[in-house]
Amino acid sequence: MGKKKKVILPPQLPPDIPDEEIEVSEEDLDFVNKNIEYAGFLSKLDANLINRHVTRVADYKEDELEALYEKKKRKASLKKSKEEGLQVDRVDALPIKTLEGELCYRTVEESKIAHKESGSASEVKDTDSDKGLVKLTKAERRQKLKKSKKEAKRKAKEEVKETVAEGGLHSDVLAKVEEDLSAQDLFARKKIKLAEVGMALLEDPESNIKSLKELLHICIDEDHNIIKLGLMSLLAVFKDIIPGYRIRLPTEKELEMKVSKDVQKTRFYESTLLNSYKAYLLKLMAFEKDPSFHCIAVRCMCILLDAVPHFNFRENLVAAVVRNISSSDDVVRKLCCETIRSVFTNEGKHGGQVNFEAVRLIAELVKAHDCQLHPDSIEVFLSLVFDEDLGKSEPKEEKKEKLSKKKKRKQHLEQSNQLLVSEGKRRKHELMTKTREELSADLKSVSFAPDSDERRRTQSEILSAVFGTYFRILKHCMNTSFQRPMLNDISSSIGLVHHPLLGPCLLGLGKFSHLIDLDFMGDLMHCLKKLAGHSDSDNDNPSVSLTVSEKLQCCIVAFRVMRNNLDALNVDLQEFFVQLYNLLLEYRPFRDRGDVLAEALKTMLWEGKQHDMHRAAAFVKRLATFALSFGSAEGMAALVTLKHLLLRNSKCRNLLENDPGGGSLSGLVVKYKADATDPHLSGALASVLWELSLLSKHYNPSISGMASSISSKRGSEFVIIDAEKVRSLESEMDEDVIERKFEEHFIVLRDIEENEKLRLELNKTSSALRLYEEYKQQRKLKQKRKQKKQNGG
Repeated sequence: MGKKKKVILPPQLPPDIPDEEIEVSEEDLDFVNKNIEYAGFLSKLDANLINRHVTRVADYKEDELEALYEKKKRKASLKKSKEEGLQVDRVDALPIKTLEGELCYRTVEESKIAHKESGSASEVKDTDSDKGLVKLTKAERRQKLKKSKKEAKRKAKEEVKETVAEGGLHSDVLAKVEEDLSAQDLFARKKIKLAEVGMALLEDPESNIKSLKELLHICIDEDHNIIKLGLMSLLAVFKDIIPGYRIRLPTEKELEMKVSKDVQKTRFYESTLLNSYKAYLLKLMAFEKDPSFHCIAVRCMCILLDAVPHFNFRENLVAAVVRNISSSDDVVRKLCCETIRSVFTNEGKHGGQVNFEAVRLIAELVKAHDCQLHPDSIEVFLSLVFDEDLGKSEPKEEKKEKLSKKKKRKQHLEQSNQLLVSEGKRRKHELMTKTREELSADLKSVSFAPDSDERRRTQSEILSAVFGTYFRILKHCMNTSFQRPMLNDISSSIGLVHHPLLGPCLLGLGKFSHLIDLDFMGDLMHCLKKLAGHSDSDNDNPSVSLTVSEKLQCCIVAFRVMRNNLDALNVDLQEFFVQLYNLLLEYRPFRDRGDVLAEALKTMLWEGKQHDMHRAAAFVKRLATFALSFGSAEGMAALVTLKHLLLRNSKCRNLLENDPGGGSLSGLVVKYKADATDPHLSGALASVLWELSLLSKHYNPSISGMASSISSKRGSEFVIIDAEKVRSLESEMDEDVIERKFEEHFIVLRDIEENEKLRLELNKTSSALRLYEEYKQQRKLKQKRKQKKQNGG
C-alpha cells in the first residue's frame, strides 16, 4: 500500500448571508441593467459543479489555488470576448476559426447555441486538461461522453440543413456545371475508345475482328457527335480491311467437312467481316432517313461504293447512291454524281456490272419522276466509255482455231474414256472433271476481267438503257406543251426550266450518236426537227416551243448525227439551216447561252459541206446585222463565221462592193428582204455589207480590226486575220483611240435608234392623216345622200 495523497482543503468560504439582508444600491442596479449582456453568465452558473471543484482540488498548495482560479477566469473572459461582436448573416460573412479549430458563424440565432456549446466544450477540455486536478467517476465520464456525441450529431444535422437551405439558389448552376464536365469527360473517353479499337483493327484485323461489333455498338449512342465519329471510324476500317474479292460463305456441306485450323480461322474472319459489313450498311440506310445524319450516311455510302465496288452488297450501295443523285441538297447531289462518274470511268474495278446496274436504276428514276429531275442526274452518262472494238465480229481464223481446239479436246476425252476400263477410275475421273469446272466457275465469278462475249452483252444492255432514257426525254418534251414567258420579262424567264433534262440529253445524243442503231435514225431526226421548231405539213399546229439555246442544241445534234452516219443516211438538212437563220434574230445575250450559239455556227456553217451561194449570202448578211446589234463576244463569233463563209464562197464577195448586186447573181429575188424566214428567199446578193463600215468604228479594237480587214480585202487577197495579230493590234491601240471609237460607236447606235423612233412617229402620223381623210370622205358621202333624199322627198 502506498502512501495516501494528502488532501489540501480549500480556504473557508465566507459565511452565507440571506438574500433579505443584502442591500443593493441604485447605482449597482443601473449598472447591471445597462450591462445586462455581461451578467448573463450568472444565470448559467452550476453551484454544485463549483462546489465540487472547490472542495475536491488535490495536490495543490494554498498559494497555487489562486493562480488556478485566475487561469480559468482568463479562459472564460477570452471566450466571452470572442463571442461578442457584430452579429451578421452567414451569407454576408466568412466563418471564424477558433483556437480550438472550430468554425463559428456569427449569427443571432446561433450565438447562444455557440455560447452553450463552447461552454460545454470548454468544460470538457478543462476537465480533460485538469485530469490531474479533478477526478471523475466512470459513470460521470460515460454520461459526459454520451452527451458530447449527441451534441455533435445534432450540430452536424443542423449544419447540413443550413447549407442546403443557403445553397438552394446555386444548386441548379452547380448541377449543370457538373453535368457539362462529366459529359466532356465521357465524350473524351469515348473518342479515345474509338481510336484504340480502330487502331487495333488496322494493325491486326484477323486477331481483332471481334472488335467490329464493339464499334457498331458505340454507334448506338445518345450523342450525335459520337455516332458520326463511329460511322467514320468504321468507314476507315472497312476501306482498309475489305479484301480484293467477293466473300462466299461456306455451304452446309462444306461446314460439315473437317478442315484445318487455318481454314477455320479464315472462315470465321470472313463471316464476321461480312456480317459486320452488312450491319454497318443497314445502319447507314437507317441513318439516311434521319435529317441530322442524312449527309454523313450518304457520304459514307458514296466512299464505300467508290473504294470497293467489287465487294458484296454493292447493289444496295448503288441503289442508295442513285436514290440521292437528284437530291435538293447541293452537297449530297454533287457527291453522288461524282461517285457515279468515278464508277463509270474506273470500270476495271468491277468489270462493268456496276455500270449497268447504275444506268438501269437511273433510267427507272427518270421514268418514275416523269423526266422532272435535276440535269446532273443524267449528265453522268457522259462519263461512260464504250469499247467500239467489242462490237466487231471475230476473225474467221480465230473461230477456226477455237473449233479445232474443241474437236481435239473431245477426241482426247473419248480416248481417255476408252482407256479407263475400271468403274472406280471412271468415277474418279468424272469427279475431278466436275471439280475443275466448279473451280473455273468460281474463278470466273471472282475475276475482274470478263470475257469479250460478256463485255459485249453488258455494253449493249448499257447502250439500250441510255438511249431508252434519252428517247423517253425527247418524247416527253414533244408531248408536253407549255407557254413560255415574254422576252421582256427577265425575272420570270431566268431560272424557269420546264424541261431540265433536255440539255444533257442532247449532249449525250451528240456524243454517242455514232453508236445509235440505223433503224432509229429516222425517228430521231424527226424528233429533232419538231423540237427545233419545224411544223409538219400534215399538221398545221406548231411544234413545242423551246428556248433558243435548246433549239440550237437540237440543230447541233442533228448535224453531228448526220456527219457520223454520212454513208448510211440521206436526210435533207435545209430545215435546220432555216431554223438557224431565224434563231439569229431571236437570240438574247441575257437569256440564252453564247457558247451554244458559237458551237452552232461552227458546226453548221464551218464544218459542213459546200454551202449554196444564195444561202451563204443570206447568212453573211444576217451575221453582219447580228454583229452590229450585240456585244463583243457575239460580234466576234459572227464576224469570224462571216469571214469563213466569204472565203469558201467567192461569189458572195460581191457584197463587199459599193454598188448593189443583181442580174444573174441575185437570182429570182432582185430586192433584199431582211424579214424573210427562208435564206433562199431573202435576196441577200442584191444588197451591200454596209454594216462593216459601222463595225470598223467599234469601240472594241478586235472587232474594228476584223471588220476593217474584211472590208478592205478583195479576191484572192482575202485571208483570215491571225489571233496574234489581233492581240498585237489591241496592245498598240491607245486608250484615247479606244474611247473615241467607243463614243463614235454609240453615237451611230443612238442615231439608228432615233431614226427608228422617228420612222415610227412618222408612220403613226401618216396613218392618222389617212384615217382622217377617209373619215372626211365618208362624211361627205353621207351629206350627199341626205341631200338627195330631201330633194327626192
